[in-house]
Amino acid sequence: MAKRQITSKTTKSVKKVEKKVNSGRVYVTATFNNTLVTLTDTSGNTLAWGTSGTAGFKGARRATPFAAISAMEKLSQKAKEVGMSAVEVYIKGPGSGRDATIKALRSAGINITMIADVTPIPHNGPRPKKRRRV
Repeated sequence: MAKRQITSKTTKSVKKVEKKVNSGRVYVTATFNNTLVTLTDTSGNTLAWGTSGTAGFKGARRATPFAAISAMEKLSQKAKEVGMSAVEVYIKGPGSGRDATIKALRSAGINITMIADVTPIPHNGPRPKKRRRV
């Protein structure tokens, strides 16, 4: 029986390249159950993201404006680490975290150049369900 040779695998260390971005975009999706916040550069590449759930809130407390503020504060710290000073804000959804995220972004000291509401509005939408017969 032949002996097996044990070879050690060499692992390559992957170094993260830190980006320095002056301006970018913040996408806020405010649903009835959660608030999702995404930080991107101007071309749309995601740099950081956060939610009310990752900020430490569970259950119904994720839908509160306070949870949205704490999610935005964590994201604004990441934005400052990248070197971002000005952002465009795109808000989507009917949730309670809409206004709270903008206030938190202003208080963090990041300049807001534009605020746009990109909530999708149906122009008639799908066919409604049949009428309920009782």
